[in-house]
Amino acid sequence: MALVVICGQPCSGKSTAAACLAEALGDSESKLTVRIIDESSFHLGRNQSYANMTAEKNLRGVLRSEVDRSLTRDGIVVVDSLNSIKGYRYELWCLARAAGIRYCVVYCDGEESRCREWNQLRKEKGEEAYEDEIFEDLLRRFERPERRNRWDSPLFELWPSRDGTEKSSPAIADAVMYLTKKVDSKTREIKVLQPTIATQNSRFSEANSLYEMDRATQEVINAIVEAQSQAVLGGPINGISLGQGLPTFDISRLVGLPELRRLRKTFIKLTGQSSLSGPPPPTDADSAKRMFVDYLNRELGTS
Repeated sequence: MALVVICGQPCSGKSTAAACLAEALGDSESKLTVRIIDESSFHLGRNQSYANMTAEKNLRGVLRSEVDRSLTRDGIVVVDSLNSIKGYRYELWCLARAAGIRYCVVYCDGEESRCREWNQLRKEKGEEAYEDEIFEDLLRRFERPERRNRWDSPLFELWPSRDGTEKSSPAIADAVMYLTKKVDSKTREIKVLQPTIATQNSRFSEANSLYEMDRATQEVINAIVEAQSQAVLGGPINGISLGQGLPTFDISRLVGLPELRRLRKTFIKLTGQSSLSGPPPPTDADSAKRMFVDYLNRELGTS
């Protein structure tokens, strides 16, 4: 359904924003399932996760993998973390595009001085807080989201240190409307990301389709090799039949096994790619053989 990326400086009110958004979505008429993914989901501490670049990279990898597993067309996933690097936000956007769902960024824009105050207040209350060195490093490296970037758009901005954050906050209300509004052919303000060949998992990877395609094309190759081995001096071979109801084809020249293997590999690849935007690949042997024979006739110039 949707992926929401919560973005902001450390101690800027991101977790509060995520909770308010989840509550507002729960109160909406759509009654969507909302899941919040954050560091605490994996029992990872703030200082432990950002102690060095290696630990931070591992954290991003864990969060990204969990997001990838959790994305569905009937639920909303909220990533409650710093998400401070634009390259990482781009990776999350790619996951949403591959899933064919909506995507947005909720940015908690906090004043640095107020973020420091909130971090210090956590220390005084005995709550988990950032060490000063880690906190300042995260502030320095934070990359603000920009609306002109497709992976930062649409962008809903909150100012927790100035206005506070509630489920009725304008930015929260706008995000809920964007995430829950029904889309039809006339809708322009809601964008559902569309997968491409580069991001979509091919339906051709299904075990049955792959097995039938592989077996059927290999049987065609075996028939051609057998017919050529019985031809006199490699002469033309007329009307090789693969079974009742299947097309026949003629070979006007000797075709070596390496060339046949290359054609077979190309055919399987093209079939898998075309299935992304068209009908699924054949799941039975006869249909696969028919398609492969037509392809060979076309490529070898005998049709």
